[in-house]
Amino acid sequence: MSRFFDLVSRQVREIGGYAPAPAAKPANGQRQLIRLDSNENPFGPSPKAVEAMRAALASTAAYPEDDCTLLRQKLAELHELPADHVLVTPGSTGMLTLLCQTLLGPGLNAVTSERSFIVYAMATHAAGAQLVTVPMREDAPDLDAIMQAINEDTRVVFVANPNNPTGTLLDALAIERFLSEVPGHVVLVLDEAYHEFAVDFAVRRKVEYSRSLQYVKQGASVVVLRTFSKVHGLAGLRVGYGLGPAELLGYCTRMRSTFSVSSIAQAAAVAAIEDRAHIAHTVANNSEQAQILGVGLSEMGFRVVPTWANFLYFDLGRDAVEVAERLRSEGISVRPLGAWGAPNCLRVTIGTAVQNRAFLGAMQEISRSASVSG
Repeated sequence: MSRFFDLVSRQVREIGGYAPAPAAKPANGQRQLIRLDSNENPFGPSPKAVEAMRAALASTAAYPEDDCTLLRQKLAELHELPADHVLVTPGSTGMLTLLCQTLLGPGLNAVTSERSFIVYAMATHAAGAQLVTVPMREDAPDLDAIMQAINEDTRVVFVANPNNPTGTLLDALAIERFLSEVPGHVVLVLDEAYHEFAVDFAVRRKVEYSRSLQYVKQGASVVVLRTFSKVHGLAGLRVGYGLGPAELLGYCTRMRSTFSVSSIAQAAAVAAIEDRAHIAHTVANNSEQAQILGVGLSEMGFRVVPTWANFLYFDLGRDAVEVAERLRSEGISVRPLGAWGAPNCLRVTIGTAVQNRAFLGAMQEISRSASVSG
């Protein structure tokens, strides 16, 4: 037994840590590893955001604006909400942590789907509560099963839409039906980290994606999570936000660390919102390359789940760790999904055309060698 085992709280002893992708190291003499493991923007941040960051450097001797007033106002205008319905946090994971600290505790529980965002478990257990997970249906959260798992001790339901890591979507009607049945003592957290990509796919596929902001405007017990880490390319700055009832966000604010979002992050986020061209370029590349990757992997015989996000989830029919290691030896990093209970599956971020060609080429070589050895 270690020195501090009896000193730390039970939930800290039992909580599982987040396992990030391995550090980016060149392989086979390459200058840089192709990172397709963390759903980052392959084009990086907006040039306007970079310029804003440089300008903000001069003021870093001062503490950041604690309430993120300018950024909150920009987000309120963007979503047509009062500013007190917006709370800016260090990434959407920061908002998840605040919600769990505010709503959960020993004897209470949250409910979500298996094979969903791994931070739900971490944030719930850190609050001393239990996370109840239910099986998926066709690689997507099963809302009926989630509803059946809710009991008098449930305070939060997490629904990632699109879901990470499977990339599947629940349409607006399905969410609305579910919300109409959620009991009054439960807050529905709609995690829309991949919102911009889902909106584009929904337009192309003629599907209604989300009415989440309507629920917030109607005063429902719903909190919507968004982030600047994906389409805006600001993952390294850690800035996200929640949209929800002013009273609930006010309670969450009491739990927030002071000066938790840096002045550089705030400046970059404000500029990123305004660069619509950068967002459009990122989204258009994503939709085009998703098709190319999906077809390429399907032609190799893999089961590919159609995506609504900026990554693809596919089943290899064999140990995914072995394939991920082979890819890494070729200078490409992807995410094996054993920690999500899918040991034969990989998640690959949709990159640039050049990155995706390199990935497909490496996968073809791996498939050929497997066929020969088989």
